[in-house]
Amino acid sequence: MKTHDQLEAEQLKALNALLPDDISLDSLAALATLPVMRKGALLQAQADNPPFGAVAAKNVATIFQSPGPIYEPGGTGPDWWRFGRFLTAMGFVPGDIAQNTFAYHFTPAGAMFESGARAIGVTVFPAGPGNTRQQAEVAATIGTTAYVGTPDYLGAILAKGDELGLDLSRIKRAAVTAGPLFPKLRQAYEDRGILCRQCYGTADVGLIAYETTDSIDGMVIDDDVIVEIVTPGTGTPVAPGEIGEVVVTVLNPDYPLLRFSVGDLSAILPDTSGPKRIVGWRGRADQAAKVKGMFIRPEQVASLMTRHPEIHRARVEIGFDGAKDVVTLKVETEESGTDAIAASAAEILKLRTQIVAVAKGDLPRDGVLVDDQRPVEN
Repeated sequence: MKTHDQLEAEQLKALNALLPDDISLDSLAALATLPVMRKGALLQAQADNPPFGAVAAKNVATIFQSPGPIYEPGGTGPDWWRFGRFLTAMGFVPGDIAQNTFAYHFTPAGAMFESGARAIGVTVFPAGPGNTRQQAEVAATIGTTAYVGTPDYLGAILAKGDELGLDLSRIKRAAVTAGPLFPKLRQAYEDRGILCRQCYGTADVGLIAYETTDSIDGMVIDDDVIVEIVTPGTGTPVAPGEIGEVVVTVLNPDYPLLRFSVGDLSAILPDTSGPKRIVGWRGRADQAAKVKGMFIRPEQVASLMTRHPEIHRARVEIGFDGAKDVVTLKVETEESGTDAIAASAAEILKLRTQIVAVAKGDLPRDGVLVDDQRPVEN
């Protein structure tokens, strides 16, 4: 196993090989000097220069489309999205038969897992989603040993198998993603002798992190990506353990993405003795809320903090008093007056805003900058 220093040295070398000749970084921390690309910018870039925008994709074998629409390439190399590393880490071995229930059309999820499975010698049944009765019948007939798909759909297949009196006991592993894996669901699979582990990835960047056979205490970050956790709406890294926006740099020369925000919230696990890990999904970083026809976005809150360095942390809370929406800006500051902050808030948010000063440490460290607390019906 590589040490942290060895891995960082290799990643820095690979990163500099992807940068323009006039840019060279002396550490991974120096990534924070480069701008963050968010999905809105990628959408616009692809509209201006289809299909992939300004990123020069090479060795493209397939093109996929995800909601947005955003277009993603699929490369020619084996395990191009790196999902084989997750499958290996959770015990998939040559000779396994994996029933892949992810879609094979438009979006790349099915192809991502199939390429990973084939790269490690696993046989794949490309089932795709749906047709639960057929899924159960096929699994019993061909002797499926492993499931690939969303966390809950395996339960539906197993229930249908029980209903039909089919033997699905050869299924021993379940590789899941794209939905919540609740502890009770994981335990239900364990009770049937099925090891269930989850990974985290996206159509844009491929595999980001994954659980292993031995541990579900966070997810191991893949060696070929650099994960930063930043204050939402900014490119400023937060401290280990603090929740923020997930920004990923993909060290893939075929399709390099530098400081790409996947739009999620997570945190780096602090003081891990083994490989660097992140906690699971903690929500969406895009917390935009509409008030009186105006959007309040995390970027605006971040801009306010940049303008006023006396603010340690800020959070907009949006409520409803029974007659109208109420916008409150809570700021951690040691300054006694907030008039200057109020003036900046009015300029940046363009809404009537109440300012509430709180002590340092009072605001939650949950990555939320815009908290819409209004009842759904309003």
